[in-house]
Order: sequence, then C-alpha cells, then structure tokens
Amino acid sequence: MSDNKGGEIIGAFVVGGLIGAALGILFAPKAGKETREELGDWMDETKEKAKEKLEKLEEEIKRRKDHLLKHTN
Repeated sequence: MSDNKGGEIIGAFVVGGLIGAALGILFAPKAGKETREELGDWMDETKEKAKEKLEKLEEEIKRRKDHLLKHTN
C-alpha cells in the first residue's frame, strides 16, 4: 500500500469533481448566469468537502505520529 493514501484519495476526489463539473457545464442547456451560479455553488461544496477530508487526514497523521512517539520512547 502507498504511504500517501490520504493524498491519493483527496487527489482522486478533486479530479473526479473537476471532470464531473466540466461535463455538467458542457451538457447543461442553461443560461450563462445560471451555470455560473451553479458552478460557484459546486465549488463552495467541493472546497468544504476537501477541507473536511484534509482535517481528517491531519487528525490521522497526528494520531499516527503520537502512536509512533509512544512506542519509540
């Protein structure tokens, strides 16, 4: 397994979101203003989800660091 599993998950999440957004914009029969509003909403949601995932990753890194420090002393 990769040592950077959390980073890979976040990267895959971001790439998948970008691809989905691009396809949605390309195939949506909507006015430009409406599309921009939806894109802005999507970006806000994606940013919040990425922030949550990053916080979980930071907690996991801290937990593992504390565990390693306990067992090396």
